[in-house]
Amino acid sequence: MSLSIRNQLPGVVTAVTPGEVMATVRVRLTGGQDLTAAITREAAEDLRLAPGTAVRALVKSTEISLATAPVEGLSIRNRLPGMVQDVTSGDAMTSVRVTVEDGALTAAITKDAADDLALSPGTPVVALIKSTEVALAAT
Repeated sequence: MSLSIRNQLPGVVTAVTPGEVMATVRVRLTGGQDLTAAITREAAEDLRLAPGTAVRALVKSTEISLATAPVEGLSIRNRLPGMVQDVTSGDAMTSVRVTVEDGALTAAITKDAADDLALSPGTPVVALIKSTEVALAAT
């Protein structure tokens, strides 16, 4: 199956915490970073997720925010440090390619935001991803 989701990060499940409706799933990415996904409990059961399960974390580029400095006081748990590799701007939106430990992400942000952050190749950034915006695929 081909997907339009560009951000596909391989990893291994390290913990599953089921709730009444949702489950949180901790994933250790191949680069060593931890990522949390909040998915339905039914999906976690259907995928038979358990510690040791190989998965791909999927994140749409429009669901990634970027910061150029440490951010405190946010509920966003997923914070992946990286470096801007490439910036492609249009009239309204900008695509920012970010290298992270053992991988890469693409963030689609407004051109104004990219300009305000002065993003260019070599700029250190932190990719911020809400756990509810992470989908998982068993591999």
